[in-house]
Amino acid sequence: MDHFIQWLLFPLTVITLTLSALFSLRSRRAADQRTKGINSARMNISMGAMLIFLALIQLFLSDQSTLRIVIGALFIVIGVFNLFAGLRNLSMYRQLDHSENRMP
Repeated sequence: MDHFIQWLLFPLTVITLTLSALFSLRSRRAADQRTKGINSARMNISMGAMLIFLALIQLFLSDQSTLRIVIGALFIVIGVFNLFAGLRNLSMYRQLDHSENRMP
């Protein structure tokens, strides 16, 4: 079971790390504020997922010491916060995009 979790969580962590870096670069290079905000929100979503995957690795694939449990719980809290903040910001930027497209 641990081997399956390891083969599942490690690639997901690497994928979300790559997406976080990609969206960060896109956000920094974008000239338009809306594009910058959308890429920043996507970066937050990717970073939140990455922190959750790192927390699951800490909780499931290591010995159960108190320090690892505390670090895993902290990563989960920060990851969930980043995930929801990114989803909220992405929905706000998409609503802004839709409202500007409706205006003549």
